[in-house]
Amino acid sequence: MLNKLWGFMILIGLSFGIITGEVEALSNAAIDSAGEAVSLAITMLGIMALWTGLIEIARRSGLLDILTRKLAPVLRFLFPRIPEGHRVNEYIAANIIANILGLGWAATPMGLKSMKEFAALERERTGNEKVSKASDEMCTFLVINISSLQLIPVNVIAYRSQYGSTNPAAVVLPGLLATIVSTVVAVVFCRIMCKKGEKENISGNCKKIEKKL
Repeated sequence: MLNKLWGFMILIGLSFGIITGEVEALSNAAIDSAGEAVSLAITMLGIMALWTGLIEIARRSGLLDILTRKLAPVLRFLFPRIPEGHRVNEYIAANIIANILGLGWAATPMGLKSMKEFAALERERTGNEKVSKASDEMCTFLVINISSLQLIPVNVIAYRSQYGSTNPAAVVLPGLLATIVSTVVAVVFCRIMCKKGEKENISGNCKKIEKKL
């Protein structure tokens, strides 16, 4: 879908440039943008490498284990069906911590590992080797990742600095307030939907039992 969308946008741009006679300006803009993209990618690569390295140091030093234990009550509230002490808790905690620091890229590997463990838990729970439907835990995890509480939006600060902002860190407070609201709404929504799903499952199972009787 994204490939089709980008292809459509490129065709629209080329068509508009040809119609308006601005093909040369379009070509120059494409070349300049390509150079800026490479420069930005190198800048962000350095920032991502720094923070990903710090997270790895935290993991090896045991700091991540401590933070995981501190987050245990929060994780039990958000994911009540996950067995206590399961390794997915560490992945979730690392993902949340990375997101709080505004490191979306660094959070991605832990997010993928979390989803893999969620799928394994769902296979164990249902006894079905093929998981064709996202579990409540998967949906909750995804929604919370999208809402993403951020204390320090490192990536956004880096983007603003790269493009010449006089005060790159000015987004910290507005970003914090916005992500607090979005995260609270996300948590409330997830709990309501999970409770609703549990009631529907119970009702469906009762109907099946009644039919058998």
